[in-house]
Amino acid sequence: MYFSQPVSRRALKHTRAIEIEAYRREDDLWDIEARIRDIKTSDTHLATDVRAAGTPIHDLGLRITITTDFDIVGVEAVSSAVPFPQHCGAITPDYQKLVGMNLLKQFRQQVKAALGGTQGCTHISELTQLLPTAAIQAFAGEVIRINDEQISTSSTTTGNTEVTKQQQPFQLDRCHALRLDGAAVAVFYPRWVKQPGTPQ
Repeated sequence: MYFSQPVSRRALKHTRAIEIEAYRREDDLWDIEARIRDIKTSDTHLATDVRAAGTPIHDLGLRITITTDFDIVGVEAVSSAVPFPQHCGAITPDYQKLVGMNLLKQFRQQVKAALGGTQGCTHISELTQLLPTAAIQAFAGEVIRINDEQISTSSTTTGNTEVTKQQQPFQLDRCHALRLDGAAVAVFYPRWVKQPGTPQ
């Protein structure tokens, strides 16, 4: 574990686990599957029943199918364990509203408008917030170029050489460490480095 040593003795009471997996399909689409679980270490008295220690209070999942352009073309939401079994699962069909959205184009704002508050499930909607960066990580090196490779060349029909303009690697200028005027870019991506104050 990478945290510092706790300053006081303590006892584990609750675990929230979030897991996301990405699958490349044979039809060139991608499935991103997200799951959230809440588990307590002691029996929990809910309004509907008593959940034994180690039994999930929540176990919910969301699978989206996306294109390599980050467009959502399929959705499945499931609720295996919930506090109100006769009621919580009724909202899962509404997550079909995600179809047609794009993970990189105002996605979180669109989800909030369509499925925020009483229009959705708090926990499934929470999973949606992680999908854009999860998809980007899944695509890194597979769909998105992340290395600073040499400019590619190709021969034209006239025998001349055509230089293909190289695009900036996707991840640059998207976080503190990889800002274009930062030291990491200067060392690992020197072609894209910008001096502080230079227009992007």
